Order: sequence, then structure tokens, then C-alpha cells
Amino acid sequence: MNKNKSISIYPIRLQSYLAKCGVCSRRKAEDFIRNGFVTINNKIVLNPAEKINMDDAVYCNNQYIEPMDLIYIALNKPKGYVCTNSDPHEKLFSRDLIAIPEQKSLFHVGRLDKDSTGLIFYTNDGDFANRVSHPSFGVEKEYVVRTKEKIDKKDLLSALKGIRIQRILYKIEKFHFINSRTASLILLEGKNREIRKIMDHLGYKILSLNRIRIGSIELANLQSGCFRYIKKKEMAQLLNKRGAK
Repeated sequence: MNKNKSISIYPIRLQSYLAKCGVCSRRKAEDFIRNGFVTINNKIVLNPAEKINMDDAVYCNNQYIEPMDLIYIALNKPKGYVCTNSDPHEKLFSRDLIAIPEQKSLFHVGRLDKDSTGLIFYTNDGDFANRVSHPSFGVEKEYVVRTKEKIDKKDLLSALKGIRIQRILYKIEKFHFINSRTASLILLEGKNREIRKIMDHLGYKILSLNRIRIGSIELANLQSGCFRYIKKKEMAQLLNKRGAK
């Protein structure tokens, strides 16, 4: 099992503390704080940069929070499962496949839509989630897309430059062909359903979409529906090398 202590150095910024306690990402923590949901020693604090010390009592939404062991998991999400942790209209949730006692504290890093498969991370470390998801950190996400039609290289070259769909710019960073109907596409940002929107705009019907790599961590032989802990060595390579393969 790969776990790390979340807090070892005080003082620490309140925003980072919430993230490292597994409450949420740093960006979401800022919203919680500015909306008055966080208290330090029974006083509402609205400044995300407020420093806290080891003996401070911190509450979020009236619940006491404290440092916890951090968990990093790689899951091979099957088709038909959703990444959200609750939805009254869905029955199959990816997190339910992770059978560990700390399951309820985990949240997904990025997402895969219901019909897509492949590698996705689950963690309780908000800082880690931010570093992997935000495009400024340059962590590549590699997908294998298979289409009904033969893929024209000119279309993928246009996607490299960027395609505007309803005034939003979508683009891929790299690509290579596996065969005439299958290609590897690499993204840095990964907007909502980005590859599906690009391929649909270009006139292709996607038969399957599978994420095979996030940064330096590959799906490899992890079976569909199975999970594993990410090793410390893998974490170091992923974060220190900015997620480049």
C-alpha cells in the first residue's frame, strides 16, 4: 500500500491544509473558505492564505478536519461506469470498484465519460489532483481512439492547430497512427469530452476511446475494473518530470 503522511511542516496555508486533508482541491478550497464554511479555533476565516499551526482546530462545514494518510490509486475504468461519486440517475460508479476502507474519502483526478474506458487516478490529496489536472503542469494524457471511418491525417493536423467549437478552442498536442482507423492522441488539458467533440466535429464516429497513459504512468496490464496503488517511485517520476513520458 502506498500512503504518505499529509502534513509534516507547520505553519501551512489554510487553502493547502484543506487540500492535504483530502477535503477537496486547492481551487475548491478557496471557494469553501471565501464562502465562510471554514473556521480556525471557532472563528470564521475568509483568507485562503491564512497560516495555521499544529495546535489549531480547523473545521469545514462544521466537521473537524485533520491530516490523514494520502492515497494514490490507478484504476482501469470499464465502459458504463461514471466518475462522479453520486448521481440519482446512475447505478455504476467507478469509485465503488476501489474496495478499500478509505474508499469514501477518495475523489477522481480528471474524469472519463461514461462510454470511455481506461486509466484514471483516485486520491484524497487535493494538491496532487491539481498538479495532474491543470494544464500549466504539462501532464500528458494519452488516448487510443478507434473510429468507424478511416482517419485523414489532415484532420488530425488541423486538431493540432486547434479547432473552435461553439467558441471554445479544442486541440490535441500530438498524435500517431496505429492503423487507418485507430490513432493515439495526446492532450494536456482535457476539456469535457474534448476528443469526442473534436472527432464528431470532423465527421468521425468513435467506436471506442481508451486512456492508456497519464504522464509517466501507463495502463499497461491493469485489467478492466481493477485498481492498484501508485508506487512512490512512480509518483516521483510523474511529478518531478512534469508528467512527460
